Amino acid sequence: MSLFAELTSGINAVKPGRTRLPLLDMSVLIVAVSLVLFGLLMVYSASIALADGPRYANYGRYYFVFRHATFITLGLIAAIFAFSIPMRVWEKLAVPLFLLCLLLLVIVLIPGIGREVNGARRWLPLGPVNFQPSEMMKLAICLYAAAYTVRKREHMQSFSRGFLPMAFALAAVGSAVLLEPDLGAFIVIVAIAVGLLFIGGLNGRLFSALIGILLTSFVLLIWLAPWRRERLFAYLDPWNPDNIYGSAYQLSHSLIALGRGEWFGVGLGASVEKLHYLPEAHTDFIVAVIGEELGFVGVAAVVAAFLLLIWRAFDIGRQAFAMERVFNGLVAQGVALWFGIQAFINIGVCVGLLPTKGLTLPLVSYGGSGIVMNMAAVALLLRVDFESRNMMRGKRT
Repeated sequence: MSLFAELTSGINAVKPGRTRLPLLDMSVLIVAVSLVLFGLLMVYSASIALADGPRYANYGRYYFVFRHATFITLGLIAAIFAFSIPMRVWEKLAVPLFLLCLLLLVIVLIPGIGREVNGARRWLPLGPVNFQPSEMMKLAICLYAAAYTVRKREHMQSFSRGFLPMAFALAAVGSAVLLEPDLGAFIVIVAIAVGLLFIGGLNGRLFSALIGILLTSFVLLIWLAPWRRERLFAYLDPWNPDNIYGSAYQLSHSLIALGRGEWFGVGLGASVEKLHYLPEAHTDFIVAVIGEELGFVGVAAVVAAFLLLIWRAFDIGRQAFAMERVFNGLVAQGVALWFGIQAFINIGVCVGLLPTKGLTLPLVSYGGSGIVMNMAAVALLLRVDFESRNMMRGKRT
């Protein structure tokens, strides 16, 4: 029996009592809303002191929290829009959306169009806000890889017809994203696509070969770039005097913040590291501020929330497979992979488990394009569950 047959043959896996439940998975909705609101609170706490420094002296004390609230509002609009579109329409839009995102990734590299910050050209200026195409590509690759897997399900064991087209697509995305450069986004995008290919039944030998190629490529990308190699060595020995004031500066102060927090934290708003010691405290290193102010208990609660969200997303995907909606199931599990991998990398960097990499914590960190796309992804997850529940009730969607 093929993997697709196994995925779609489990009708008995659908819990009978599920038809009496609400139209939406309330656990996903509650956890997602809680993370977003908690993120708003922590962005306020982590950014309130930035206006005291010369870099943000003209911004005002509430600048970042107001902007974050604005992006959450935009994310809510995007989520309502995403939820209102049936998954069969999203399946048809998967390829055009992927091509649009790829075009935007190329446009952002054009001098005079893409905005450069700290040596990276990742943003398209749109009036008062900046749009980051790589964040939209994470959502697009979810849809594209799911649609590709469904479309190529008869050829997933073939190198030329099942593996090679996706490899070329990922190579095109990688070329654009790495020129920005944004290795972190590329890792997440590749992990989503490869994960969905594996779930969809890619030949085991091809999958192993793909993993080998990717690991070799990542090692070369790190080794051949002096600044990435420097970060790796700094991560291995962050307390070395040569590193602590250089490449390991963020990591060392993140560890200091987590150490100060101990079990229950120093109290909400009482972080010292956010007072211009820890750079990017409201974005990439927001977990360090959570750890300092709310302690191990606060960080553990955030981890537990993500584990619950990811578990429910995989279960929603399994239910969709059981209802013979393979595209829906793959999209749901693609969202689970996205949030799981990015949260693991972000938290791993903050606690010193992984080398420093600029990735935000989904649904929590400050970041315009990121929070909007995260909320749209949650809406797609809820849409998949909504359609499965309606199908159980005998309704057409």
